[in-house]
Amino acid sequence: MTIRSRIAWWLEEPVSLVRLEIVRIAMPIVVLCFMWPRVTHATDWLGDAGFRVPDLGDDWRQPLYVAPLPAWAAWSVAVAMVASGLSTAAGFKTRASALVFSATLFFGALSDRLAAYSVSKLSPVIMLALAAGPAGRLLSVDAWLKRRRDGKRWKAVKPSGAVRFLQLLPVTLYMASGIAKARNDWLHEPLVLYSQIHGSYQTPIAYALARIIPSWLWTLLQGTVLVFESTAPLTFAFRRTRPYALVFGLGMHAMIGLMFGPVVWFALLMITLLAAGYLPDRLLDRLKV
Repeated sequence: MTIRSRIAWWLEEPVSLVRLEIVRIAMPIVVLCFMWPRVTHATDWLGDAGFRVPDLGDDWRQPLYVAPLPAWAAWSVAVAMVASGLSTAAGFKTRASALVFSATLFFGALSDRLAAYSVSKLSPVIMLALAAGPAGRLLSVDAWLKRRRDGKRWKAVKPSGAVRFLQLLPVTLYMASGIAKARNDWLHEPLVLYSQIHGSYQTPIAYALARIIPSWLWTLLQGTVLVFESTAPLTFAFRRTRPYALVFGLGMHAMIGLMFGPVVWFALLMITLLAAGYLPDRLLDRLKV
């Protein structure tokens, strides 16, 4: 079998629909928790009540300018974001809800570019991928309404495209992160990771671990993380190495969430993608109803 035929087979191979449903249920909750402090101050966030960078015209440093909204429009976007996010998580009118949620997230990220964060930038793309797939056919209000109305379940589908995108997304991010770290200080400075846990995001857990764990072990962890991220496309591609990569990835993001305060929502986003994309099928099959 050629490499091209292997890729084609992988893209067309049936995958468990539960993988898509995990993202559909968990991701909107994570994103809304991250967005909540912004949503509750919608007029400052999207409207004209707070500071906004003025329109710089043709300046290359501002390729896109989004004008502030009046108060009623800012609150309308905020309400639509929350409502569509909760509707997506519940699986009610799933595709339409995910599209609306994605659109409001896109607008929020473009409107507030100075405060745009990894969750702000990744979440609208994830929701768009979710809308492109057959999400909402399991563990959802849509599935319950289908059974109540017709007495039947949804027909079996092959959600390969959307799931494959969601599987490739985290490993691509890992590889890009690993390359960037290797090109900068992570190969030359042995205490980069150790210094990062002393930053402004430090939690009591990070402080306690910094006191307990010797500095040389942080250097070892730094090298391990660099190897994991740089080789992620390979370790997640092969069946024999995939379980170890999954456990390491889940553990790494759990520690990131515990040690770096506000980064907890990004950690949960990545944990959701890893769990949905790479948990064994035998575990996912238990969730089918």
